[in-house]
Amino acid sequence: MQWSDALGKLHGRYPGSPRIVSLVPSLTELLIALGLGAQLTGRTGFCVHPRAALRGIPKLGGTKGFDRERLRALQPTHVLVNIDENRRDEVAALADFVPHVVVTHPLEARDNLDLYRLLGGIFDREQEAAALCAAFEREWTALAEVAALLPRQQVLYLIWRDPWFSVARDTYISRMLAAAGWETLPAVSAQRYPQIELAEAVRDAEIVFLASEPYPFRERDRQRLLAEMAGHCWQLIDGEMVSWYGSRAIMGLAYLRRLRLGLSQSARN
Repeated sequence: MQWSDALGKLHGRYPGSPRIVSLVPSLTELLIALGLGAQLTGRTGFCVHPRAALRGIPKLGGTKGFDRERLRALQPTHVLVNIDENRRDEVAALADFVPHVVVTHPLEARDNLDLYRLLGGIFDREQEAAALCAAFEREWTALAEVAALLPRQQVLYLIWRDPWFSVARDTYISRMLAAAGWETLPAVSAQRYPQIELAEAVRDAEIVFLASEPYPFRERDRQRLLAEMAGHCWQLIDGEMVSWYGSRAIMGLAYLRRLRLGLSQSARN
């Protein structure tokens, strides 16, 4: 049997003991969830979850500008990459010495199901992948039930300041929020991560989310904005729970369910 990656390349089950390098933090976490920690031979410096399981795994730099020669020295059988998070030219150069480059590109929450099956199939972890799929479906159903009971809301999700940046509706982040009943602003954008004028953008937003990554918004930022732009709901949100796919998406769906319920309750009080 074979499984297709994001570029349509078919990958069969690897017959030996793989040596895997992950250049994507969320995929590194997923490998551990699939029971592949012993096969993980390299990671980026941003691959930090789960921390204890990653101690001793060599760091190769960032998702962009990673140390190619150090990666080569690890002699991986597989390198896991992502279309959004890794540079195309750097990934293309890996084909010179890596037998299998697996390209991923989840665009919405339910794409995680195929991601679980892809890596579970390649690395002979189909039972573990099936367990993740089942857990995902449970959380997806629970979130959908909550979202169906509450009115849909327009929200502004901020990922950077000075200048301010948000997310377009064709991003994974926006589609995760949509699963909770939150439609991101702007409604139309030519860029996936548009630069915005904050004073104008907040006008139609019922909630303004301040994400913890890539810009680390903190409580002091929320308090400052509350003082400067009163009359809006300014809410800190865990960016990893919204933007990380893989096994983190299961926790992300549960997190969004709790957050949606909590904010709804606060609005009624």
